[in-house]
Amino acid sequence: MAIDSVLVRQRVEDLDAAIPFYERLTGSSASRFAFAGVTLAGVGPFLLYAGPDEAVQRVAGVAATLTVADLDTAVEQAEAGGADIVMPIQPTPNGRRAVLRHPYGGVFEYVGP
Repeated sequence: MAIDSVLVRQRVEDLDAAIPFYERLTGSSASRFAFAGVTLAGVGPFLLYAGPDEAVQRVAGVAATLTVADLDTAVEQAEAGGADIVMPIQPTPNGRRAVLRHPYGGVFEYVGP
């Protein structure tokens, strides 16, 4: 399994106000989308998100998003290494995702095709 990139998750109160700062910081343009009642923007290595507390709680418990080339293999290998599946592979607006708890406590979202 290879991790292609890591997106740091950051909750912001006002997504529209935060995006210009992160675009200047990274030199990247924001890619906005919505998921499960939360508005999100990917800006370089940052995944910014905002929304009501109830909706955000589903996103806030995950430390980072790990992008992988082969999601099925990554989940199988992580599970074989002792990770627990918190949320099995499912489709999203941007591909597929799964959420795993690593054997040492970290909770991570894996995304990929």
